[in-house]
Amino acid sequence: MAEFQDDRDFGPGSFDWPAIHSALDRRGWATVPLYDADSCRRLRALWQAPETFRKEVVMERHAFGQGRYRYWDYPLPDEIAALRLALYRGLQPLAEAWRCRLGLPGPAYPATYADYLARCHGAGQNKPTPLILDYEVDGYNCLHQDLYGAEIFPIQATILLSEPGVDFDGGEFVLVEQRPRAQSIPEVVPLGQGEMVFFAVNHRPAPGARGERRVTLRHGVSRVRRGHRMSIGIILHDAK
Repeated sequence: MAEFQDDRDFGPGSFDWPAIHSALDRRGWATVPLYDADSCRRLRALWQAPETFRKEVVMERHAFGQGRYRYWDYPLPDEIAALRLALYRGLQPLAEAWRCRLGLPGPAYPATYADYLARCHGAGQNKPTPLILDYEVDGYNCLHQDLYGAEIFPIQATILLSEPGVDFDGGEFVLVEQRPRAQSIPEVVPLGQGEMVFFAVNHRPAPGARGERRVTLRHGVSRVRRGHRMSIGIILHDAK
């Protein structure tokens, strides 16, 4: 297994959670710088450890797009496990607020990630979902939602490991928001190398003329025109 060394511990002060929550509430996504170029290079090297993955998906075989991705198995690499835990801790209050605003039935999202994973596993969702994605020229990812069962944590994240304009051209991260009784809104989220984007998995609350309304989001990656693009996805619910 490729070894990753980083001095980051993702403690409580690692992220500006009030700013992240505000951006997610306002537009359904938020970005933060996370890794430098050397850290991205070491993370890309995790692709070369096939024994750590539970599954590889060739996208064109399933009409998902063009490219490949691999899901890690438990135990996750230390860096991925630590980041997943930190994201749950920071996002849980917003996820619970969204659940209440959307009028979704309980139970509440647990305060600890261990309890949330136990809930996933009790629902038969016991396979880890963090993944690393690899696109070459003409690669792309169709608009989709990362839903793996009835248990869904409403916010996830993606980290771009390659440098736009140097390692690849094209390959933009794309979000489409479908609004009730209105046309959809497309958005290209500009990402730099090592930057992480948080975004809604499937639904988020948004203010409307008659109170809160539910909007639906899908995400994807536009076609890579040149070079090689890699990224990591951090999904907080497990899969069946």
